[in-house]
Amino acid sequence: MKDQLDEPRPQCRRYCACVSSPREPGHVSLAVIAREWGRIGITGFGGPPAHIALLRSLCVQRNDWLSETEFEDGISATSLLPGPASTQLAIFCAWRLAGPVGALVGGVCFIVPGLIIILALSVLFLAHSPPSWVTGAAAGAGAAVPAVAVGAAAALVPASWRRAGPAFDASANGTASAGWRRIGTVSLGRMRWIVYLVAGAIGANLAGQFLVAVLLACGLVEWLVSRTPRTDSGSAGRALLPLAVKAGVAAGVFGSLAWEALKVGALSFGGGFVIIPLMQHDAVHTYHWMTTAQFLSAVALGQVTPGPVVQTVAVVGYAAAGLAGGLVAAVLAFTPSFVFVLAGGPHFDRFRRSPAAQAFLNGSGPAAIGAIAGAAITLGLGLTHYWQVGVLAAATIWLVVLRRGVVSTILAAAAIGVIVALA
Repeated sequence: MKDQLDEPRPQCRRYCACVSSPREPGHVSLAVIAREWGRIGITGFGGPPAHIALLRSLCVQRNDWLSETEFEDGISATSLLPGPASTQLAIFCAWRLAGPVGALVGGVCFIVPGLIIILALSVLFLAHSPPSWVTGAAAGAGAAVPAVAVGAAAALVPASWRRAGPAFDASANGTASAGWRRIGTVSLGRMRWIVYLVAGAIGANLAGQFLVAVLLACGLVEWLVSRTPRTDSGSAGRALLPLAVKAGVAAGVFGSLAWEALKVGALSFGGGFVIIPLMQHDAVHTYHWMTTAQFLSAVALGQVTPGPVVQTVAVVGYAAAGLAGGLVAAVLAFTPSFVFVLAGGPHFDRFRRSPAAQAFLNGSGPAAIGAIAGAAITLGLGLTHYWQVGVLAAATIWLVVLRRGVVSTILAAAAIGVIVALA
């Protein structure tokens, strides 16, 4: 009888899970992790929002494996890390449920299905003499990519703008707080946000392979501005230590490809879409692995295939060195995500509350948004047919004004390209 009384009733089980301490990893089997994370990897069309929704449905709503608080804390912590946030959230959830081995199994099962699909499509779309309908589909889908970049940047602006601080932050005696002094009606924090945004947009078009330096510089400037005499410089240094990791560029194609993939995986502040400006200059202009049209196709493939958007790096790797290059690029691009979660998981709560980490993201975040939007300019200049301009205009209205889905936009644009090619 006592056991029955102590058992939480179904209607209050969710409440009990929220207020109780987090459960120890290991209460979900590896077979279940492999099956469920693999299913999300196959059906996860739509990018990070779709992945987060599927993970929430699986772990919180249907199975009660994680409380809503634990899941939201995971989102907050992984959003502070460079690299693909939804991939890191998938790894984090698997780690919470089945420990380090579960994190490896869940992450691999989440990534591999989309990787197989995108490499198979790379063979078709990047062939030397593809069929006319494939060329048309690539041209149509590629024409929508600049609109995708603008839409992605626009979607990231509200949250980043709120992080920059209130427009008015005056204390009761009429003086502004030290952190958010204002000029006119705009706080200095938001004025710096605008500067970082513009710097990122300019960097995406002019800095080329040094765009990462622009993102790092904006983050470090904001960190320095936010420092106070009571800041623990030791903990700040530890929080920023992963941001200082940099691979040396070895000789040859694989050395350059390795640096490109690591840069995408370890230094892409702002989420998966930052890979567009980070890779474009190097893949097209520096190393000449692909043309602008092929790069547009690569980005489009990354949008319409399931799994993380960062899979685009595998297309670039395939263009550089075939299937081996695609696999190497994917492994190197996703390795930092596993390292960040496995090494930092036990410290995520402290990291999420770190003033240094928050300040760095307040600088690098808007710069990354500006870089994503700025990349639309160079991508748009790469269009070669007049009809693509019409597709771009329609895609911009569909995505930015009407706020419809990316996958439907890319597929519709590709269909238009097929019709034009066959006509």
